[in-house]
Order: sequence, then C-alpha cells, then structure tokens
Amino acid sequence: MLNWRRDPGYEQRMKQLVSETEQLRQENEQLRQQNARGRQLLAKIDALCFPPESSSIPAIATEPGSKPSSP
Repeated sequence: MLNWRRDPGYEQRMKQLVSETEQLRQENEQLRQQNARGRQLLAKIDALCFPPESSSIPAIATEPGSKPSSP
C-alpha cells in the first residue's frame, strides 16, 4: 500500500504557475502587437526611402500623344 501525504505547497505552486503562464501569454501578445507595429513602420520607411519610381530603369513617357524617341 502506498503512503500518500498531501503536499502542502502544491496548490500554491500551481497557482503561481498559472499566474506566471498568464503573465507570459499577456507579454507574448504585447510583443506580437509591437512586432506588427514595427513591421508597419518598416514598410512605411521602405516606401518613403525606396519609392517605386526610384528604379534604375528609365521611365517610359505616359503623356497622351507622346511618342517614343528614336535612337
């Protein structure tokens, strides 16, 4: 037969573990939100610093009636 004794600190440790787990979940959610905001800001910086028109390929004239130049 097993000799079973109640562990007096078990419930307290479980409550502490649950509390720490919840705190980590909240911190992870905050980090997810901060990372998402950081990605948004980086995308805006990229758009401002490297606009599509900054390509090294010369732009093609798009004015109505414009004709391509002959070499």
